[in-house]
Amino acid sequence: MGRIAAAFRLIGVFWVLVRADALIPRELQPALPPSARVFARLLRLLSGRAGRQGRPGERLAHALERLGPVAIKLGQLLSTRGDVFGAAFASDLARLKDQLPPFDAAIARAEVEAAIDRPIEAWLSEFGPAVAAASLAQAHRARLLDGREVAIKVLRPGIERRVFRDERALSLAARLANRWPIARRLEPVAFAATISRALELELDLRMEAGAADELREAMHGEGYMRAPAVIWEGVARRVITLEWARGVALSDDAAIGATGVDRAAAADALVRGFLTQALDHGVFHADLHEGNLFLAPPAELTAVDFGIVGRLGIAERRYLAEILWGFLRRDYERLAAVHFEAGYVPRRHDQGAFAQALRAVGEPVFGRPASEVSMGRVLGQLFDITALFDMRLRPELVLLQKTMVTVEGVARRLDPDHDLWRAAEPVVKRWIARELSPAATARRLVAEAREVGKAIVDLVEAQRSLAHQPKPEARTRASLEAWLAFALGALSAAVAFALAAWRG
Repeated sequence: MGRIAAAFRLIGVFWVLVRADALIPRELQPALPPSARVFARLLRLLSGRAGRQGRPGERLAHALERLGPVAIKLGQLLSTRGDVFGAAFASDLARLKDQLPPFDAAIARAEVEAAIDRPIEAWLSEFGPAVAAASLAQAHRARLLDGREVAIKVLRPGIERRVFRDERALSLAARLANRWPIARRLEPVAFAATISRALELELDLRMEAGAADELREAMHGEGYMRAPAVIWEGVARRVITLEWARGVALSDDAAIGATGVDRAAAADALVRGFLTQALDHGVFHADLHEGNLFLAPPAELTAVDFGIVGRLGIAERRYLAEILWGFLRRDYERLAAVHFEAGYVPRRHDQGAFAQALRAVGEPVFGRPASEVSMGRVLGQLFDITALFDMRLRPELVLLQKTMVTVEGVARRLDPDHDLWRAAEPVVKRWIARELSPAATARRLVAEAREVGKAIVDLVEAQRSLAHQPKPEARTRASLEAWLAFALGALSAAVAFALAAWRG
C-alpha cells in the first residue's frame, strides 16, 4: 500500500512540474535528441500560465514551493550544484522561500503544552499570535514569568506524517532516476537520502536547540554577531524556545532605514562573523538570509533559525583560509600547491597548469570596483575549473560557498559599495598568522610526534607479547613515551623553524 501511495504522490508531483514547465524546460529542448524533443513538446502542451513566465530555475522554485517541505529541501540542495545546472539556475533555486499562512494560535498553544507536558500558565505569562510561518513550523512571540520576551517555534500538526509520505515518493523517484545514465552523475539515491536525513534533523527541534547553543558559544566574544540564548525549559522534540532577538529583521527595508543603524559596519560584521565561525570554530550558520538576521543600532546582528548548520574540519578550514589569502595576495602558485597538498587534485595533474587555471579565475576580478567582485562567485568559478582537474568537492565546501554567496548578497544590500575582500582580510590574516606561523607548525608537529611516540611503544609491546616477554611497567612505558615525544617533537620543531627561516 505504501508503494501505491508513493506512486500516486509522484504522479501529483509530476503534474505540478509539467504545469510549470519545470520538468523538461523549453529552454533545454533544442539540446535534446529528436525522440526526447517530441516527448518534451507534448509535455509543453499541458503546461499552464505558470509555465510561460520566468526562467527555468524560477519556475522550478515556484513549483517546489507549492509541493511542500520535502520539495523545498530538494530545491535548496539542488541550488548548491551550480557545477551541474549552471550559476543562474542555482541562484534562482537559492531564493526558495517556504512562507505559508499560520495555523491557529489555539492549536499552537495546545501543541506547546503537549510537547512541554505542562500548562502554558506554568511558565509563560503571555503567548501571542504567530509572527512567522513556514512549511515545517511557525514562531510565536511570548513572555516568561520572569518578564523575558521569547520566541517559541512549534512544528505544524501532522507535519511528520506529510514529510514521511513525501520522502517515500522522493525515494521512489530517485530509484527510477538512477536507471538513467544521464541522471547518475547526481547520485539520486544518495541525494534523496541526504534530503531525508536533513529533514529528520529539522523535525527534532532539540537538535536545533543544540546547534543554537553551540553557535552562541562560537559567536561569544567576537563582537560580530550573536545568537539568542536557548530557554531549555521550553525545548522538546516539537518545540524550541529562544530569547527574543533584538532589532528588526533585515528583510524589513523600511524599518532598517528608520532605525539609523550603521549599514556599512553591519555589512562588515556579517562577513567577518560568518568567516570567524567557519575558520575559528569550524561550525557556521548556513542559512544567513535576511529573514534570519536581526539588526539593532548601531550595528548589532543577531542570527536566528539554526536548522541548517555547516561544519568544517581543520583541513577544510586551512584550505578555505589559504584559498582566500592566496587570492588576496594573487599568489596562484601557492593556491595550486594548497590544492595538491590537501589531496583535492590528483597528483597525476600538472601543478603549473592548475596554477594557470587559477590565474584565469583570479586576474579578471582585480582592478574592478569592489561592488562588482563577488567572493562567493570567485569560489564558484574555482570549483567549476577544478572539474577539469578531476577535483571532487566535499559537500561541506559546496555548502560553505552557497552560504558565502548568501552572506555577500545580504552585505551588499546593506551597503551597495561594500568591499567583501577588505572585510574578510583581517579575519583571514589573523587565522593565517595564528595557525600557519612557525610556532603553530611546531606545536602541531610536537602533537603529532606524541602520537608517533605512543605508536612506537605500542609496537614494541606487541613484539614483546609475540616473543612472550613481560610488558614494561606503566611508569616505564610513560617515561619511554615522554622521551620519544620529546625527541621527535624537538626534531620536528627545529625543522619547522629552519624551514620558516629559509622561506623568510
